[in-house]
Amino acid sequence: MFENISIEIADHIAVLKINRPKQLNALNKQTIQEANRALNEIALDQNVGVVIITGAEDKAFVAGADIKEFADFSISEGGSLAQQGQELLFDLVEHFPKPIIAAVNGFALGGGLELAMSAHIRIASSNAKMGLPEVSLGVIPGYGGTQRLAQLVGKGKANELIFTAGMISADEAYRCGLVNSVVEQEELLDTAKKMASKIIRNSPMAIRSAIKAVNAGYKSGVNGYEVEIEEFAKCFGTTEFKEGTSAFLEKRKAHFRD
Repeated sequence: MFENISIEIADHIAVLKINRPKQLNALNKQTIQEANRALNEIALDQNVGVVIITGAEDKAFVAGADIKEFADFSISEGGSLAQQGQELLFDLVEHFPKPIIAAVNGFALGGGLELAMSAHIRIASSNAKMGLPEVSLGVIPGYGGTQRLAQLVGKGKANELIFTAGMISADEAYRCGLVNSVVEQEELLDTAKKMASKIIRNSPMAIRSAIKAVNAGYKSGVNGYEVEIEEFAKCFGTTEFKEGTSAFLEKRKAHFRD
């Protein structure tokens, strides 16, 4: 069904793996399109509560975009490349209705780091290397990198990383707030799954509302507090709210899933 990605679903967790190890899992148009299709299918799958995105093998999460595809592009073609990529994958990930955890194994450069930054949570292996090297190629990050990096680490640190085109270690990424935690390579996927399991215990509808509310605070012209109030109110009309509050009052565990 897919050539450049693989999907495994178990225990309400979907593991979406970018599977181009010979190209260090670099993103090309086909891979972006396949990931878009897969995520849209997962969004409709009631059996899936959390998605983990990672890269095949242990050398790279995603080592960047496939430069061969756009080396001869014109201005208009470059603009279309960025717009379509953001719409098909990066914005989709950021606003996905289910939590997405990026399990960053190895190199996460350019589009790879941009994909990780689109995710709601990032866990890195100790051997991970991250950076946005685009200016060394005469271009800038085009898949949301200039925006999301500044949101995560602050404007000054983002400028430093973008302007120098350098790589940072997993530990430095943790210190500056780019990743949530760092673990050994062999523990990476298990750690991501353990976090996913904790998330799955909670209300899917409430989590969906939380994603909308948190993201609203980073949208220009949108009042995040107003979105929070709106989403908070919607929760009161759900069966999951009734189950959660009843379970609390009855001193039992809530059951939000079959």
